[in-house]
Amino acid sequence: MARPSKPLISRSAAVEASIDIIDSEGLEAFSLPRLAKHLGVRAPSLYHHFADKNEILTEVARHIGGTAVRSPRRRPGPDWPEFFVTLAVNFRQSILRHRNAAPVLLEHLPRELFSSTYEETSRFLTESGVPSRLHVQILDGMEKIALGAALIEATRPASSRSTIFPNVTEDSQPELAAALAANELTQKQLFEAMVRSFLHGIIADNDLDAAPSMAV
Repeated sequence: MARPSKPLISRSAAVEASIDIIDSEGLEAFSLPRLAKHLGVRAPSLYHHFADKNEILTEVARHIGGTAVRSPRRRPGPDWPEFFVTLAVNFRQSILRHRNAAPVLLEHLPRELFSSTYEETSRFLTESGVPSRLHVQILDGMEKIALGAALIEATRPASSRSTIFPNVTEDSQPELAAALAANELTQKQLFEAMVRSFLHGIIADNDLDAAPSMAV
């Protein structure tokens, strides 16, 4: 389909409108005609900016998983793990603000979204005294942990400390029920603890110097 000679909307406005529709009405409600109606234009106007629906969804994923995620300041030094903890928490929060878009991120999140920032992050690790041989292990591990954990949580109903594992009763699963009753960490705190455990495991396994982990 030929693109109009003059754009009636901006690319960013279309992405923001797409997110609004998915957030409020669900992913199944999203379509090019629905987006055009939301923007007050005809569907062909969208082709000035996007080749098809998939390209729009890729930009939605890029925004939620990248643009909207606040990056903490990099301060090279022995407390370098806290940069990754804060970044992972910010990423998780961005995903959970748009739970209906979780399937979009799973299918359309561009691989290069993370790898494009890895050069700067690898330099940060070097300046913090982390050997280059460990950079891929850290970066790849953080990507998988943060993305996997956030998307799994986004596709499940929000839970409290005692309902992290649903449908657990003292009669059927007494040990697990006791563990849930004893758990003092929220979902966010469990996520932070998981990220810290991963990073401090690498530190311990390789005899690296690092500052003591911050309290959860």
